[in-house]
Amino acid sequence: MAIHRRRHHHHNTHNRFRYLIPAISVISAAILILYGFISLLAPSPDHPHHLVRRKTSDDDSLLVHSLFKVPISGGMGNDRSLWNTRMSKFYFGCSNASNKFPKVETVTYPNRYLLIATSGGLNQQRTGVTHYLFTKLKFITDAVVAARILNATLVVPKLDQKSFWKDASTFSEIFDVEWFISHLSRDVKVIKELPKKGGKIWTPYNMRVPRKCNERCYQIRVLPVLLKKHAVQLSKFDYRLSNKLETDLQKLRCRVNYHALRFTDPINKMGQKLVNQMRKMGKHYVALHLRFEPDMLAFSGCYYGGGEKERKELGKIRKRWKTLHSNNPDKERRQGRCPLTPEEVGLMLRALGYSKDVHLYVASGEVYGGDDTLAPLRALFPNIHSKDTIAPKEELEPFSAFSSRMAALDFIVCDESDVFVTNNNGNMAKILAGRRRYFGHKPTIRPNAKKLYRLFLNRENTTWEEFSSRVRTHQRGFMGEPKEVRPGRGEFHENPATCICEDPEAKSKLESLPRKFGKNNLIDPTDESLVPDQDTENESEPLDQDQDEDDDLIGPQFQHLVNDTSLDDDPLISELPELEELLSD
Repeated sequence: MAIHRRRHHHHNTHNRFRYLIPAISVISAAILILYGFISLLAPSPDHPHHLVRRKTSDDDSLLVHSLFKVPISGGMGNDRSLWNTRMSKFYFGCSNASNKFPKVETVTYPNRYLLIATSGGLNQQRTGVTHYLFTKLKFITDAVVAARILNATLVVPKLDQKSFWKDASTFSEIFDVEWFISHLSRDVKVIKELPKKGGKIWTPYNMRVPRKCNERCYQIRVLPVLLKKHAVQLSKFDYRLSNKLETDLQKLRCRVNYHALRFTDPINKMGQKLVNQMRKMGKHYVALHLRFEPDMLAFSGCYYGGGEKERKELGKIRKRWKTLHSNNPDKERRQGRCPLTPEEVGLMLRALGYSKDVHLYVASGEVYGGDDTLAPLRALFPNIHSKDTIAPKEELEPFSAFSSRMAALDFIVCDESDVFVTNNNGNMAKILAGRRRYFGHKPTIRPNAKKLYRLFLNRENTTWEEFSSRVRTHQRGFMGEPKEVRPGRGEFHENPATCICEDPEAKSKLESLPRKFGKNNLIDPTDESLVPDQDTENESEPLDQDQDEDDDLIGPQFQHLVNDTSLDDDPLISELPELEELLSD
């Protein structure tokens, strides 16, 4: 009986397994079909943001799913509002002198010669190649104005040739010197060399002026010396002229900056070739000044999640400058003082509506992290170019040994671009922003880094639709629109408001246009709500370290002159010379 039970139990077990195996097969097949269906709906493998690596405390990465999914395609790459605005038609550059501005021959006195010397030396290591060129461009502009204030003849400035960048280019090898002299002939007398004195070389008297010295300051501090010595050289001239001057002097600044200073024919021709190459690739292109070089990141004290390796590498670079205090990287990022990563720049542009097929021209030095750092940007915008990728090596060879001439080529391509994006508000970015305002208000995008940082930080839990909507909101007032900067704010080279005139019929025309973001994404520049609040400005705040020797140059009798220049006390302009020069390219 027991044997019969065991046989019966074995028979039942065998029957169960006989039916169980097909059931398992059916379930497995169903799971495989379901997995395949889910795979079809999931983002494509080249999608860079459907999975996010979240950092843990020991810098290991944990792979997590995110709500944040960048569309594989889409955007409004051909939308007219992305490439220009109707408001730009109502504003134009105007820099002609008024009838009250005396002609040069009536105000230039004999035996008054002004020479200018710029900064150089090891300081250039921290500022980058674009600083070398565009700081010089600014000081040349200001040198002309200083000569006019002093009623003196200006000697063509000699560019520093002892810098870290070892660029031996002279003024005439970068700029068209004959055009410079002739174009300014109604404003300032300019000569190429200081004349000899009694048949011998004339050594000028060397002196310095305080930073941001205004018209009255020059007349009191420099003019008496010039009357006595007849030839004066102002050394370390960077940032030695006030940001705010009377109207005719500001307009002179514009005539120098936007008309008298132009690159030599070889530089212009090569630059135009690069522009033409970008135009052949598409109807529009975006130029990006990335500014993500190791020196830039090290000096700014920013941290980008690269773990101990990044801390060691950037810390080693920081040791070059003994005067740097220990920054709080998180605070720097929260305050918007750090450049966006290439990926963050790409996300901002996609959120603003620029499609994946838009061509990007990247003007940048060595990118920290190289191709790995650029990979997320390339995933968002596969069509990335630089002068090295769109021009044959032999055509760039005459320029490649000269850092300033290579920077000039980048400047031309950025200036001619349909949209210019700056990743920090340095000298190249400021000068380009001013030029683009003066010549038609072509879009210039400056990331609102302080607001965008919080958005980037929490993007894993945000949908793309919400993210892109908030990016567009945060970027109001940071897009290069007319009148988006409050009067009196910002550096003159970036916001030459004195040289921008309004169409007399503009106000009536504006009334007929949509306000804010209407059907065509148009912005009414008269709308106060579109002007960025003071706490959203991205520039570095003044820091109390490493004071300039200018304090020793200002005696008690001249303190009122410093007070006169207090109009320049602007959050957009740092008072710390070293930090200002680094962040100014």
